[in-house]
Amino acid sequence: MTDKNLDHGLWAATAPAAPTLDTFQGDKETDVAIIGGGYTGLSAALYLAEKGTDALLLEGKHVGYGGSGRNVGLVNAGLWLMPEDVIKIVGEEHGEPLIDLLGKSPDLVYGLIEKHQIACEAKRVGTLHCGHAPAGLKALEQREAQWQKRGAPVKLLSREETAKKTGSTSFHGALLDERAGTVQPLAYAHGLAHAALAAGAKLFGNSPVTELKKENGRWVLTTPGGTVKAKSIILATQGYPEFAFKDKINTLIPFNYFQFSTPPLSDDIRTKILCEGHAAWDTALILSSYRFDDSNRFIVGSVGQVINGGYGTHEAWALRSIKKVFPQIPTTELEYAWGGRIAMTTDHIPRFHMPDKSFVTVTSYNGRGIGPGTVFGKLMAQLVQGEVEPKDIPLPLQAEKPIFMRNLRGLFYETGARLYHTAQRRI
Repeated sequence: MTDKNLDHGLWAATAPAAPTLDTFQGDKETDVAIIGGGYTGLSAALYLAEKGTDALLLEGKHVGYGGSGRNVGLVNAGLWLMPEDVIKIVGEEHGEPLIDLLGKSPDLVYGLIEKHQIACEAKRVGTLHCGHAPAGLKALEQREAQWQKRGAPVKLLSREETAKKTGSTSFHGALLDERAGTVQPLAYAHGLAHAALAAGAKLFGNSPVTELKKENGRWVLTTPGGTVKAKSIILATQGYPEFAFKDKINTLIPFNYFQFSTPPLSDDIRTKILCEGHAAWDTALILSSYRFDDSNRFIVGSVGQVINGGYGTHEAWALRSIKKVFPQIPTTELEYAWGGRIAMTTDHIPRFHMPDKSFVTVTSYNGRGIGPGTVFGKLMAQLVQGEVEPKDIPLPLQAEKPIFMRNLRGLFYETGARLYHTAQRRI
């Protein structure tokens, strides 16, 4: 173990440099103030700047500090839920438009990467959702049918086909989704920031919003260095709401995900495991994810924290998992460890809030931040521009509500993950 870096780990070590941002100072006016420098905020800033709108983004720490710099880097299509479950929860009016919008979200992500030449290890060869048990394979059959009904390029692979693509005999089959792929997630955030700046957006780091109020028809945002007056607000804090928005954490379930990476492996091993460049994750309730980076580091992740006493349990599990699932990897060493918080809701559906006609936020992507963040950032930018109406956001407009017994739910998830990882793959 050479570098724990429990916040951003491997991604911080290998991402191209972020732009150097000034700390906000003074008093300024802008058309749109964006709060949060992750995928959502940066996507909104980029879109507005390209449209010639005066946009100013305030990030409390640094670009990609939250989930955008900590996640697995899977650019998936859709939500974790099956399409029919999405419709049951949000209704017919919003269901199919939401499924269609997020099903196409990788197109926007990879389109921006190509347009702005973002160096982020982008690969679009598909992802593999692997059946860990017969019940998991049954669920994948349902996913395949529901997505194929909508014309999506998904295909259920046999156990033998799955073993060939993954290099593991541990799975009963896998759903190949050709719409999807991977990126280096922090590098993608850095690239969006560079592109937004080049287009004319104003971005500021280490500039938390400590107070927000409306005066004389304008929003007034207070920071340690000064104030911003804005016609419209896009709030894009997601799973890391702090300072003036710290109470919004009560609308999210405490849910964490960690990752460990090996040192770079040989090209020979790389040709035997996920040999076509796919990333994979399984259907277990406490799921596992597997992928490589461009330097042949193998990355394994799962539910839980590598802080607050969880490090040893999850590290031992990661080493056992590599040995059991991918025995070709002769590693007894893990080079990086990191983790972060997922903005999770009780029904796994994002939330659309508009407390004022000039204040909009879409939050809680439930573990699928890259595609939805990029898409909803653009869509909220279009909304404050007047290019679309609130009805064009394919989510129910809701009032914010705290989650009942949220801390107990979080304890349940973390305790369950640690117990599971203590016992799993010991035989």
